[in-house]
Amino acid sequence: MPVTVTVDNSIAEICMDYPKVNALNIQQTLEVADAITSTGQRADVRAILLTAAGKYFCVGADVKELNSDATLIGACNHGFYTMFKAVYDCQVPVISVVQGHCLGGGIGLAGASDMVVAAEDALFGLPEVKVGALGGATHLMRLVGVQKTRYCLFTGENLTAQEVASHGSIHAVLPRDRLMDCAQGIAEKIAANSPDAVRLGKEALNGIEGKDINKCYRWEQGFTLELYTSPESAAARAAQVESGFKK
Repeated sequence: MPVTVTVDNSIAEICMDYPKVNALNIQQTLEVADAITSTGQRADVRAILLTAAGKYFCVGADVKELNSDATLIGACNHGFYTMFKAVYDCQVPVISVVQGHCLGGGIGLAGASDMVVAAEDALFGLPEVKVGALGGATHLMRLVGVQKTRYCLFTGENLTAQEVASHGSIHAVLPRDRLMDCAQGIAEKIAANSPDAVRLGKEALNGIEGKDINKCYRWEQGFTLELYTSPESAAARAAQVESGFKK
């Protein structure tokens, strides 16, 4: 199955498996969102590890789906909004376990999470500007701050896990073979505490953040839609498809 959920000792692992690079189409964003929301509501779950099969964590939207029908952008925006909101509003803490590319929608997942552990080879970025799109800056800003987010948005360049960690938003940067042990250890510490205290604590923390992340992303998506429906955006996407996504 594309999304699998396993629970052991009050810790759930939700694994995304959308070969080859975990690029998500509209239906898949809703599948991930539903898995996160329903798992977080389970009485026997106290923490969630969000993982991905394969080489990459998540490279964002399935550009081929959108390029086949530009009118799908509204449904795509809704799907990603729903998925990111599911992570942020999940009743229990969500730890993203990131390897390889974490781009676009991957940034949304990691940025909406409570904690992130990353492989040494992980790359974080917003390449949307290169394909005539926008999105994800709201969540990257939770990871690296305002000025670095602007740099990534305007240039489309990636940041290493070490660069992101220097902002204090990644709990640990480790070799791939040590990632799950680290994430599991954090989840075990969370699970050992009062489940009511942790759930209420997450709700309280969400309430005291400087800005409502869901409202901020909705604002950002308005500009995403405006750009995506422009001729310039269509031309940029077509060029990416023609290049085999190598630009």
